[in-house]
Amino acid sequence: MMGTLCAALVCACVSQKKSGKEYEADIVVYGGTSGAVTSAVQAAREGKKVILVSPDKHLGAMSSAGLGFTDSGKAHTIGGLSREFYHRIWKEYQNPDAWNWLKRENDKLVGQGTKAINDKNQTMWVFEPKVAERVFDNWIAEEKNISLFREKLLDRETGVKKNGDKILSIRTLDGDVFKGKMFIDATFEGDLMAAAGCTYHVGREANSVYNEKWNGAQPGVLHHDHYFYKNVSPYVVPGDPKSGLLKHISAAHPGEKGQGDKKVQAYCFRLCMTTIPENRRPFPKPDNYNADDYILALRAWDTERRTDIIKPDRIPNGKTDTNNQSAFSFDFIGGNYDYPEASYEERRKIIKAHKDYQQGFLYFLANDPRVAPELRAIFNTYGLAKDEFVDSDNWPFNLYIREARRMVGEYVMTEHDCQRTVNTPKSVGMGSYTLDSHNIQRYVKPDGFVQNEGDIGVHLKYPYKIAYGAITPKRGEVSNLLVPVACSASHIAYGSIRMEPVFMLLGHSAATAASQAIDQNCAVQDVDYGRLSAKLIKDGQILECELTNKEAARKNKKK
Repeated sequence: MMGTLCAALVCACVSQKKSGKEYEADIVVYGGTSGAVTSAVQAAREGKKVILVSPDKHLGAMSSAGLGFTDSGKAHTIGGLSREFYHRIWKEYQNPDAWNWLKRENDKLVGQGTKAINDKNQTMWVFEPKVAERVFDNWIAEEKNISLFREKLLDRETGVKKNGDKILSIRTLDGDVFKGKMFIDATFEGDLMAAAGCTYHVGREANSVYNEKWNGAQPGVLHHDHYFYKNVSPYVVPGDPKSGLLKHISAAHPGEKGQGDKKVQAYCFRLCMTTIPENRRPFPKPDNYNADDYILALRAWDTERRTDIIKPDRIPNGKTDTNNQSAFSFDFIGGNYDYPEASYEERRKIIKAHKDYQQGFLYFLANDPRVAPELRAIFNTYGLAKDEFVDSDNWPFNLYIREARRMVGEYVMTEHDCQRTVNTPKSVGMGSYTLDSHNIQRYVKPDGFVQNEGDIGVHLKYPYKIAYGAITPKRGEVSNLLVPVACSASHIAYGSIRMEPVFMLLGHSAATAASQAIDQNCAVQDVDYGRLSAKLIKDGQILECELTNKEAARKNKKK
């Protein structure tokens, strides 16, 4: 999960001192994500001795690194420890002292398809990063069966010891060895899964692989509003190909529609910004800042006059979870292709490049005289929140790794599962979010103008089941590993699954399955599903749900 570390932390971790100690538990969880936390908590509640080995200093990954405006989809499908997390967030904000910049009644919060604060169900779906991190830390501390190790990077070359298809231990770069009966890889990158010998995929599969529509290259398909609405020249001298391309534009052909590639959807940092002067810090200027890197943004403004070029969604205390929006925005399109398979050092460089790009863009918008006054005024209203990410210069400590490796497991989730046109077997949780992919490339069209490609948003009419086989490796590859985050799904299906609530509920289910595999003395692929599903339901997981009357009527009409 190395990619979620800030550059300084990465350097420190790579040079960590050797200690060579051995530790042993029933279940070893590798990862620092929200799914890693719920995996560890649930395993402990199952009565197992647990070791949580986090590559990160901070727990929670994106939920504590700026993604506080939850992509909840249909909230009624979120159960178990995932729902408990949002209940714990709600409890935090019941304390009047939590509203230290704005009083609750004065803080206008807007949720996605649900109230931001649902007092009836005692859940809260928007929150500050520091509050989320406090919830994760306290959650782990409450469980006495969990031993937590922070800032421990897996030795990806020789650090996984196996006997046949069984993992015996993992070793981190400092030489520490962690032995277990069962292992859970809860990283975005799937580093343990890959090092253990599981089959996996990087990039978009061709549509022909799983008979899908929305997976492969999609030139000319323009969903959302993250594309160039009008003709914008990609060349240094407008209209002159001989002058060369502006920065952040690829000269490569985007591929034919439906064609597979090794490219992954764009990454960015989810920024916690504020407009409250006492808590606002001006956007910093990166050391290698070059204003001309953002000329394409100026051209987009000149043709479209959009002021909503970023997406600052409100979270408590006058802050925002700020995401990518528009044709030229926070997403560093094309800057992440090598990341999934890169070494730790190369990942550090990629993370640094994303930080420089995004900081430079903000500084440019707030300060460059070529930027329209109305835009500069908006970006001088905002700044970084001084009371967030205090040990990483108020910048998020996690880059948003939207997609990296994806396991090819016992069952591969595809758009057909998400659209409920097939009967998904052995549910261990539900998803409901849109089939969603951010842009993947920026290219020159045959007419000589620039365009983005890869941004897909296909609405799903009904919630869908996620198969147990999607978190288990192929039989014969690894028998004691579960993978709830870098799980088995096609690119476009993963675009719906890859939401923080789903990672948490899959982490819960993975831990329950790992515990039952120990009790049944069997491979994870052979866990008795009847017993597993009964326990999950008892613990509040939602494995299926009846369609609402409106959904049922729509489905029957379609038939």
